[in-house]
Amino acid sequence: MQALALESATLAKGRTALGSLLCWMLLAVSLEPSLAIAQTVRPLQIWPTIPFVRGKDLCQYQESYAKNKNEQSQAMLQNVVSLIREGAKEAVAFGIVQAMDEMENTNRAQAVAGLGMDVLLEGSFKANLDAYYRDMQPAQRRVGFFNPMPLTQLVRGLREQKRQGYLDDKLVRDLYGIFWGTYSFAQDCNGQVLVTMHLEGKDGSTYNFQGQGLPQSVMQNIAGQVFEYFQKTKFPSKVTLGSSILELVGTPSAPTAHTPDSASAERACKKLNARLPTVEELEFLAAMGDWNGGVSLRSDLWALQGGMVYAPDLRNPSPVRSAEEVRGPDLHYYCVRG
Repeated sequence: MQALALESATLAKGRTALGSLLCWMLLAVSLEPSLAIAQTVRPLQIWPTIPFVRGKDLCQYQESYAKNKNEQSQAMLQNVVSLIREGAKEAVAFGIVQAMDEMENTNRAQAVAGLGMDVLLEGSFKANLDAYYRDMQPAQRRVGFFNPMPLTQLVRGLREQKRQGYLDDKLVRDLYGIFWGTYSFAQDCNGQVLVTMHLEGKDGSTYNFQGQGLPQSVMQNIAGQVFEYFQKTKFPSKVTLGSSILELVGTPSAPTAHTPDSASAERACKKLNARLPTVEELEFLAAMGDWNGGVSLRSDLWALQGGMVYAPDLRNPSPVRSAEEVRGPDLHYYCVRG
C-alpha cells in the first residue's frame, strides 16, 4: 500500500510539473501568429525537447487484478508444497518462495524506475523520423526540430546533463508548437511500452499518435505515422504545372475514391466544380509522388477524362485504354481544378 501511495504521489507530482511546463510553453508560442499547415512553405518548426510523463504500469496492474486474492494464495501455496515434496522444510520452503517473489518485484521495480526512458524515447523518435526523410527524400521537409538556443548554451546544458527546458519569447518566435508524450509499460509484461505522442500547435491544433513495442523500436512506428500524416499530399492543395496552377480537389468523400466507371467519376467531379485529370496531369502528379504534393498510382486503375482509363501496368502500346479494354475491379479517381 505504501508503494502504491508513493507511486501515485510521484505520478501526480510529475503530471503537475509537466502541466505547468506545457502551459508555459504553449502560452509563449501563442504570442506568435497562426501558421496553417496546408499552406506551409517552411517546415513546421518544433521545439527540440520532448517531455514524457510515465503513466500507470499496466503490467503491474494486470498482474494485480488478473487473479483474485484466493487464486494468488493458492499459487504461492502450491509453490511451497512443491518445495516440501522435494525435501525442503516448511519454514525454508516459505522463505524461498517469499524471497523469489521479493526478488522478482525488486528487479521489475528497478527496470521500470530507472532514469532515462524519456531521453531514449525522444532520441529514438528523432532518429527514426530523420531516417524516413533520408530514405524517402521528399523535395520539401514539412516537419523539423528547431533549436533557437545559442550553441554555447546548448553545450553547457549537455555538459551538465540538463535537457532544454527553458523558453522565452525570443526563443519561440519561429516555433510552430511542441511534442510531448506519455508512456506506460504494456499489460502483457514482456518489456514493451505503450507510447502516445501529442503535437500541440500554437494555432490550437492537436495531433496524436500511438504505438506499442520494445523501448528501442516503438518510436519507429510512431515516427512513420508522423511522417506519413504531415508529408503525404493533403486535399485540397495546389501544384505548379508548367505556367499554370493545378488544384487537387479530391472526391466528395475522400482524397481518392473508387468508382465503377469514368462516367460516374466525371459526374462526381462536376458536383465539386472540378474535373478528372488529363493523362499529362495524372502522370505529372504520379511523378511527384505522395510525399511531394502528388498522387502515386501504384498498380491501380485510374479514371481519366473522356471515359478513358489509365492502367499503369499495361504499357504496351500505351497505358491509356478504353473502358472496354480494361475489365476488373473498380477504378480509382480524384478531381482537379484548373
